[in-house]
Amino acid sequence: MAKKVARVVGVYRQESFLPQEGAASPPEGVAPGGWEVQPAGEDGFRRRLAACSSLAELEAVAAGCRRCPLRAGARQVVFGEGDPHAGLMLVGEGPGATEDELGRPFVGRAGELLDRILAAAGFRRGEVYITNVVMCRPPGNRVPTDAEMAACLPYLWAKIGLVRPRVLVCLGSTAARALIHPQARITQVRGRWLERDGMAVTATYHPAALLRDPSKKRPAWEDFQAIRDRCRLAVGLGGSVSG
Repeated sequence: MAKKVARVVGVYRQESFLPQEGAASPPEGVAPGGWEVQPAGEDGFRRRLAACSSLAELEAVAAGCRRCPLRAGARQVVFGEGDPHAGLMLVGEGPGATEDELGRPFVGRAGELLDRILAAAGFRRGEVYITNVVMCRPPGNRVPTDAEMAACLPYLWAKIGLVRPRVLVCLGSTAARALIHPQARITQVRGRWLERDGMAVTATYHPAALLRDPSKKRPAWEDFQAIRDRCRLAVGLGGSVSG
């Protein structure tokens, strides 16, 4: 039975991230993964996202988004970047000040640390896909509200459906709550794996948490070693993580 979650916009349901050929549409107002993100009457919005056949098309739609108040206070929409067919996809929380200024995800101090972790694990930034749960910077870099996350989640699921990664990694609690379970706590779910739509899904600490608490660096590195091994299993031992 679906479980109501306090202060969460919607109901958690185990539904597919990816469009299923010939499958019936989810109930109106319910998005894959279980967040109730569209009120009745927004079928047109969902059809518009579903009609996007590339990340470039989806980004053009997102550029005009006004589904929550975050856009009014942000310089721009930070959509995501990387290989559009990456075998490894990383999802963080939301843009910070540097990301908002440059329009790219993970380019501040946390992004620099992420780049070093990826390189140490044998990945090039350009061969993975990096994005966030929300695409506009929350004021003061605060945690996005449930309503803000819910407004942005249809775009995130659409990105996942277009990239179709083999391995999906949640960076931090906000991404884990969005993609694993609305009540997920990073200390409980990090390092664990689940299979969904042919993808291996896991969570680890957000790089910003490592900057605040260096004691988390060792477990985060252990997580990335496991992520590296999963990618090798998923795409072979040639070293590439492209799908």
